[in-house]
Amino acid sequence: MSNFIYSILMLLSSLGYLGIALGLMIEIIPSEIVLGYAGFMISKGILNYPMAVIAGVIGGTIAQLFLYWAGFYGGRPFLEKYGKYVLIRKKQIDLSEQWFQKYGAGVIFSARFIPVVRHAISIPAGISKMSFSKFTLYTVAAITPWTILFLYLGNILGSNWTNIKEYAQPYVLPIIISAVVLAIIYFWIKRKK
Repeated sequence: MSNFIYSILMLLSSLGYLGIALGLMIEIIPSEIVLGYAGFMISKGILNYPMAVIAGVIGGTIAQLFLYWAGFYGGRPFLEKYGKYVLIRKKQIDLSEQWFQKYGAGVIFSARFIPVVRHAISIPAGISKMSFSKFTLYTVAAITPWTILFLYLGNILGSNWTNIKEYAQPYVLPIIISAVVLAIIYFWIKRKK
């Protein structure tokens, strides 16, 4: 792990639950690492598991709300111009917009588990003026199991939490498959209507 990431984690850990939320809101380092480290802090008795879950869900949701609002109020031109400053590229916007147009609002839940699309899917939801309450509900529903999983893995790995991506692989694949199956069921029901 680079010194930069380690120093950011130390700063975030000094803030406790607020640090978890901030780490997920600003997304300088991947959420899996922030949550894995928070799980390690749980294993040491520094943090409480339920409070860490709440902080993680709040931080992850607020991060997505920023992107939703950027799409809602700024639209695509704004995001293409300024997205690079928050690590969002035109390619991600294009791909997430295609997914959103093809599959509709239900993709907000399932796309959260798919790399590349998961961070940018909030943008077309905002651009299309998706209902704020529906967007928030789908986002929280997807972020909660993700948060629980990585906190749990960081907790059981303890000081080996730096290997979290390797250990998460057998867990993440079934989650992705489940998300895709749920999305297919949702789209099938929607199409039947």
